Amino acid sequence: MQFKFHTLDVFTTRKFAGNPLAVVLDADALSTQQMQTIAGEFNLPETTFIQRPNDKANTCKMRIFTPRRELPFAGHPTIGSAVLIAELQGLEEVRFELNAGLTPVKIKRGAGAISATLTAPVIPFACEVPLPSITETAAALNLAASDIGFDNHFISALEGGPRFFFVPVNSSTALAESKVIEPAWSNLLGKINEGAPESKTIFGAYLYTRGGEARQTAYRARMFAPGGGITEDPATGSATALLAAQLHRAEAPKDGTHIWQLEQGYEMGRPSQLQLEVDVANNSLTAVRVAGSAVRVCEGVIAY
Repeated sequence: MQFKFHTLDVFTTRKFAGNPLAVVLDADALSTQQMQTIAGEFNLPETTFIQRPNDKANTCKMRIFTPRRELPFAGHPTIGSAVLIAELQGLEEVRFELNAGLTPVKIKRGAGAISATLTAPVIPFACEVPLPSITETAAALNLAASDIGFDNHFISALEGGPRFFFVPVNSSTALAESKVIEPAWSNLLGKINEGAPESKTIFGAYLYTRGGEARQTAYRARMFAPGGGITEDPATGSATALLAAQLHRAEAPKDGTHIWQLEQGYEMGRPSQLQLEVDVANNSLTAVRVAGSAVRVCEGVIAY
């Protein structure tokens, strides 16, 4: 069997920046294990597989894989795949059937670029897991205990499809020097995931601090997920969506729509720009959206 594929760079307007993605088209004949094998062969942060939808009112079904596991939802694969499908089919909206739920994506064209805005399929929320101490967290991420936390921002575990461990860092210098340290990292994950089924395990830590290179940047982030086959992720749309719950708790935004600009991947030489937009009503999150651009890089055929 042969399958057409494309690669894109996501959360950027130029090639060889942002977060790379592979998209395999017309993948209905592939089994789950075959998809996982192909994702491992591409060895990119994520690979998506496009299939016929269950409901003809939707554009397609999509499954998302890291080199080691399947994800129910992820932002950069959703943005990148939507941009590709919109370009190939001339669409203004792409409706994905994901394992996490129906995910509509709006397409915007202009100024020689194409961008997409996804609406998260799940409103993010704090999940009840045994959180590590500040000392344990610092030891696992090459930080000092005094580097962790600022204002009303504290470590947390959040869920919205996938789960991530969130670590606020109070300086750009500490963020730049952060990295995964073993065996402290594996011990930390073991504590957080104790008793959790595989589908609910946390495999990544999302670190963020105020500010960035661009004047409009609200937060700069890094994400480490070696357990998912991703030593460091250049841009993490799903974690950006989950950050909405962290910001809602820490900053208590008033009812209305709020927008934050974020950057990620600079320490890797893959600068990425992401936009987080949330709706708040009656002091509760009612919608979360993530936006960014994507550019095509190459295409080909993979045989299985």
